[in-house]
Amino acid sequence: MQDYVLRLEQAGMGDVDKVGGKNASLGEMIHQLSDAGVRVPGGFATTAQAYRDFLAQSGLADRINKALDALDADDTRALIETGRNIRQWIMEADFQPELNQAIEAAWAEMSQGEAIAVAVRSSATAEDLPDASFAGQQETFLNIRGLDNVKQAIKEVFASLYNDRAISYRVHKGFTHAEVALSAGIQRMVRSETGASGVMFTMDTESGFNHVVFITSAYGLGETVVQGAVNPDEFYVYKPILAQGAPAILRRTLGSKAIKMIYTGDGSTGKAVETVDVPKAERNTFSINDADVEELARIAVIIEKHYGRPMDIEWAKDGDDGKLYIVQARPETVRSQSKSTVIERYLLKEKGKVLVEGRSIGHRIGSGTVRVVNGLDEMHEVQPGDVLVTDMTDPDWEPVMKRAAAIVTNRGGRTCHAAIIARELGIPAIVGCGDATEKLNDGQLVTVSCAEGDTGRAYEGKLAFEHQSNSVESMPTLSFDIMMNVGNPDRAFDFQSLPNAGVGLARLEFIINRMIGVHPKALLNFNDQPRDVKQVIERRIGGYASPVDFYVDKLVEGISTLAAAFYPKKVIVRMSDFKSNEYGHLIGGDRYEPSEENPMLGFRGAARYISDNFRDCFELECRALKRVRDEMKLTNVEIMLPFVRTPGEAKQVVEQLAENGLKRGDNGLRLIMMCEIPSNALLADQFLEYFDGFSIGSNDLTQLTLGLDRDSGIIAHLFDERNEAVKCLLAMAINACRKAGKYVGICGQGPSDHPDLAHWLMEQGINSVSLNPDSVLDTWFFLANEEKPGA
Repeated sequence: MQDYVLRLEQAGMGDVDKVGGKNASLGEMIHQLSDAGVRVPGGFATTAQAYRDFLAQSGLADRINKALDALDADDTRALIETGRNIRQWIMEADFQPELNQAIEAAWAEMSQGEAIAVAVRSSATAEDLPDASFAGQQETFLNIRGLDNVKQAIKEVFASLYNDRAISYRVHKGFTHAEVALSAGIQRMVRSETGASGVMFTMDTESGFNHVVFITSAYGLGETVVQGAVNPDEFYVYKPILAQGAPAILRRTLGSKAIKMIYTGDGSTGKAVETVDVPKAERNTFSINDADVEELARIAVIIEKHYGRPMDIEWAKDGDDGKLYIVQARPETVRSQSKSTVIERYLLKEKGKVLVEGRSIGHRIGSGTVRVVNGLDEMHEVQPGDVLVTDMTDPDWEPVMKRAAAIVTNRGGRTCHAAIIARELGIPAIVGCGDATEKLNDGQLVTVSCAEGDTGRAYEGKLAFEHQSNSVESMPTLSFDIMMNVGNPDRAFDFQSLPNAGVGLARLEFIINRMIGVHPKALLNFNDQPRDVKQVIERRIGGYASPVDFYVDKLVEGISTLAAAFYPKKVIVRMSDFKSNEYGHLIGGDRYEPSEENPMLGFRGAARYISDNFRDCFELECRALKRVRDEMKLTNVEIMLPFVRTPGEAKQVVEQLAENGLKRGDNGLRLIMMCEIPSNALLADQFLEYFDGFSIGSNDLTQLTLGLDRDSGIIAHLFDERNEAVKCLLAMAINACRKAGKYVGICGQGPSDHPDLAHWLMEQGINSVSLNPDSVLDTWFFLANEEKPGA
């Protein structure tokens, strides 16, 4: 009897051969991590021996092996027929009497005569290994009630070892079918149907950045998130801040969460759950609160520490008792296996017409012919190199996924099965597009780009792209620092893996434009907005306490993401430097911005911050920066002020920062000034009285020195940062900072475009050059060669 059933708490990670990876992990957590606050619902598991004896007693094992030996798994029609036959054989066979008795005894002990609901899950003995995910390969049955229904579910779990996708996956991964056995786990249900559930990883699934916990969440039972049927909420939590007990949520992304799965029916495998629509008001709020997010992250860190490796964890929040439970934990199998010393980069060399957008999976690019597939019966139409387009990529699609150059789906989030398998196969995928099957046509040639941040785009036609692979195991030393210009928080975790000394320029306007999109005045004066503008704003601010909170919180999320990605290296954040025409293009902005003939020379920079009609907007930026530095303890953030025309403006803006809790020197705060106006270099000594150094903006400095409109194509050929007049001012600024013992760097476009200019700056004794990420490696090696004797 003991050979056929184990209580979950009797199992541990040494019992994978008995109860499979999933059930062994559940047992491990129950008896090892319960005292640490990790709640795992109890239950029991049938053993691998029970499964093997079940197949042996009726001669099924030999029939199955014979059928599989004759199968070509790449023939999808033969795969479907063979899998269906094997599953039918299993369902028609009877359990051996000893297994029947063991299940009945274990159920009686577990239920204690109560009408409880359980989940019946599969757990394969080759499952959840560090180098194979087996994600979604076998079946799970939820809300199963009554002994007879539990027995039926166990048999269906046994049969699911021969799902088409499971057969194909084992062939693809090189596992022998007969060596894999199955355990059925019977686990008490968490009432997440009235709460929420989701998946979390103890690293960023896209970049492999291991200092964050990535959490997805949606209403109801967790299958909708795992299957990719719903676009969930997403959260990033920074582990080092979490350990200090400080606010640690870096980012929040509101998902559409259009549907949820709930209990229904009589508790049998076919009538246990149903999918219903989520009310609009609930869609526009986060499915869990900040306290839940941080508790989940703490639990994830405990589990990761116990197992000693990055983990993929399924969780559920009980809507009745409000508590969080762990229902599965397994090793993360893709990013944690990649080589950190090799950096792969995909660069789109041209742009085309965007056909669809969604969440990007894998920083890769692929192109091919669109193959719209509406059902399993059309799988055979997918040819090698096609772009697979479907509503959602169910695990049953796995046999053809490996043929695809890219995958595009209407539904799904970044932790759904489609995303996991796409990462494992090393192909780009765009999930959650909403309308991909409508917008993309069968036979159409497209390029799928997931190399542009969180948003993946399918472009019309075959576009040129570049694939670079660089080893950064031993970068040559330089006599100054190479920093990066990073404005997009979406790419922060990815870019931090490049060799760097921090971020020399993080543009706040990039965060405002990408993550907010609304003029701060329109949010401060929300009640005064026209009805149509109000409606647009209301859609944007869903999940946040108020319009102003939305603005500040989103700034905090963008800044803290950049700061956390590069911590403890410094991240120099430049206060917003929109021109009036750029601010006017934000939602509601046209009501608040002046019409200027030349905005580049108008109402911008420090003049805007100290003006009466923008001061309240500047204060919101200050509030966000203070929270990041003081509450979240990310003191590597430094502040940069752009376009300071006179020492008088410098004095006023520094005083205003102090009034808003950002006093130079407090908590180690350094203030840097953009040196981008000739007056800044000419009067460098006076400006440096108020700042801890300069960051040279070569774009504006060149424009204003040579009297060029850098936006004018007519005179673009005259724009050159290497002009002698410009270099004269650059040398003045560098010398003034060196004389005063203060920091001096450059963050303009010049060094990225002209490595020889970067070399000249190095000779002048500049402290750092901040480059665009795509030019870091090339410029680094160029400068190293230039520094060599005789070069």
